This record gives sequence, C-alpha cells and structure tokens, in this order.
Amino acid sequence: MTVAIIPVPGVPMVRPGDDLAAQLGDAIEAARVGVKPHDVIVVCQKVVSKAEGAVVDLKDVEPSAFAKQLAARSTMEKDARAYEVVLQETSRIVRMDRGHVIVETRHGWVCANAGVDESNGLGPGVLTLLPRDADASAEGLRSRLAERFGVELAVIVTDTFGRPWREGLVEVAIGCAGMDPLLDLRGRGDLHGKELHHTVVALADELAAAAGLVMEKDSGVALAIVRGVRYAPGTEGAAARLARKPEFDLFR
Repeated sequence: MTVAIIPVPGVPMVRPGDDLAAQLGDAIEAARVGVKPHDVIVVCQKVVSKAEGAVVDLKDVEPSAFAKQLAARSTMEKDARAYEVVLQETSRIVRMDRGHVIVETRHGWVCANAGVDESNGLGPGVLTLLPRDADASAEGLRSRLAERFGVELAVIVTDTFGRPWREGLVEVAIGCAGMDPLLDLRGRGDLHGKELHHTVVALADELAAAAGLVMEKDSGVALAIVRGVRYAPGTEGAAARLARKPEFDLFR
C-alpha cells in the first residue's frame, strides 16, 4: 500500500462567517490535485474555529480571582484574561504547576490550556477556541465537499496536542466524519498466527499526524489530502470515540 500526503495551499485567511467548505473546495481545485474516492481531507482546527466564530477578544474578558492567581504564579507572563478563557472552556482541571494548566475540556479532551490558542489568530489579543462540536464541523465539510467533487471521502479536523511522558507535539484528530476513527485488529493474527486481543489503532490520529508533516505552523497550509489509506466508512461516534472512557482511564 502506498500512501500520499498532498499539501493544498491557497486557503485564504479565514474570518468568522466565511463559507469554509467553499474556500477549501476552491483551494483544492486551484491546486489541481483532484479528489479521489476514499481520500481523507485533513483540515486544521484553527480555520474551522475561525469560520465558526469560536474566538474571544481579551478586551471583552474580565478575569476571575482564580485566573489572577494563576497569572501571578505563572513563569510565562501569561495574561490573567487568557487564563480566564481557559477556565471557561474547562470541565475539570487535571494538573497545574507554575502557570501550566492541563485540563479536560467539555468535549472530553485532556490537553494544555483547554485548546485555547493565542497564535495565528484574527489579531492581537484575539484567542481561538476549539470548535463547539468538531465532529459536526467535520461532517458538514464532508457533506459539502463530497457533493462538490462527486466522490465519497472522509474529513478529519486536527489540533496540536502534547503527550504525557513524551516530548514534542503532534497533530491529533478532534473531529472526524466519513470514516471509523479506530481500526480494530482484535481477533486477527500476528505474523506468527498469535491472536491479537488488545490492538485497536487510532487511525484518525495517525492520519492527523501524517498530515501534520505538510501543515507546519508557519507554512500557511491549513489543508492536506491523504490518499491511499484503507479505512472503514462510517460516522457513528466519530472522533469522540478517541477519548478514553473514565472507567478505563488508569490515571484519572
């Protein structure tokens, strides 16, 4: 199996209210890379959030006493108002230390700063939040792009997460449509015929990380096509299925 990762430049600077599906489709057509059946369209979270208006201007934020305490303890000179935005997007604080905040978002993701991003925003002091429902965002884009190009395809919305016990950041799937995000290999045999009992691959995360190779932060590339991957069609549960259930989380 050969897999191709195709960067698609030309997505404009997205603003709230923009028709993102049309902008992505226009960029794909302008790049002349085409869309083939079962391609996976990978889109960075930032443009999805901007188009949907998931942004906050710090001038409209009044920090709480707790946010001010976090800012005072921080070694990063972070604005107390930014901490307040993080707290508003948080359902559970997992760990805090010297201004670093790891939380569980209301979506169920465990990540730094609730996914609130201060880089590549709409302007100074404007923070970008995670999409309200990235699976629904992915499905909306999938439906529009499949109709435009006349093929069945999948869409993944990605964001950059750190990982416990490992240095460096990777792209992961926070929204998914048109494919099963998990590849269940249980019941299959290994090279020696031994039955696999626990191997479930996070396929959507693997595709997100692969696309991240051509979607660097300073490249302006917000869209990539991954071609040649075999996946099971479907949208049930989507990327939400990648969040480990509390009863199976040994570190909670």
